[in-house]
Amino acid sequence: MKNYSNLLLKLSAIFGLIGAVLGGHMAGSGSYAVRPIHAHILVVGWLTLFSWAVYYRVFQPTNRILARLHVYSAVIGSIGLTGGMALYNFRPGFLPQALETALYISGGAILLLSFIFFCLLAFLQRPLSE
Repeated sequence: MKNYSNLLLKLSAIFGLIGAVLGGHMAGSGSYAVRPIHAHILVVGWLTLFSWAVYYRVFQPTNRILARLHVYSAVIGSIGLTGGMALYNFRPGFLPQALETALYISGGAILLLSFIFFCLLAFLQRPLSE
């Protein structure tokens, strides 16, 4: 489970850096056009992934398959949601709009699954005293 913790911690650090850069850009430019993307990157990417990294460092989940599903859906979902959100908002032109929308929606759906998996892990967790 330490590998899961390390993966989530490193990814949260990357999201934190991206979120800080976006925040600095917004402050410097005076434009808050990327505020929703900035917020999702920090809340989903930095804060949530960091807290899940701590969970895997502190607890030993009893269901390894559920833990694996949780971690990989968290990675795919957080990247998919925030990346899809950025593509959807910026409409760069090199991708069809339907694909941008599909990436945004599927990233969010996968991230929602990740939250469901984590909720199951939390409720199936045995107390540390056992």
